[in-house]
Amino acid sequence: MTTLKQGDKVPDFSVNNQDGETVSLSDYKGKKLIVFFYPKANTPGCTAEACNLTDNYKILQDKGYEILGVSADSEKKQSNFKTKYDFPFPLLADENKDVINAFGVWGLKKFMGKEYDGIHRKTFIVDENGVIAYVIDKVKTKDHAAQILEL
Repeated sequence: MTTLKQGDKVPDFSVNNQDGETVSLSDYKGKKLIVFFYPKANTPGCTAEACNLTDNYKILQDKGYEILGVSADSEKKQSNFKTKYDFPFPLLADENKDVINAFGVWGLKKFMGKEYDGIHRKTFIVDENGVIAYVIDKVKTKDHAAQILEL
């Protein structure tokens, strides 16, 4: 599996959000899109990242960005996460890893000496034509919006 990189066209995808509604890449045609992948809803790093994007949501919207959060959590877990923190953007419940695999963010990880497969925390900035403008590999969970706004 290869990770999408700057200049790559994003393959169209359709997956359910936290409310069971289908979300597709084509829904965002003509818009700039932030697609952030996170390992697991309601964990400290993922919460910090999503809350930081929420705190800066208005600024990001003013710059023309829409936001999608993606993990392999169930619709119910995503719904609970979104409700608990009042996120203003959809969270995709990619249980089959369709979007995760399309972007190439699933793979071997190491944590506390153990190796396992999981989602790599990455953010993709997609332009109005569905092409990746930037990839953020080293996400600063507590300051992620600033990383995006600096691009």
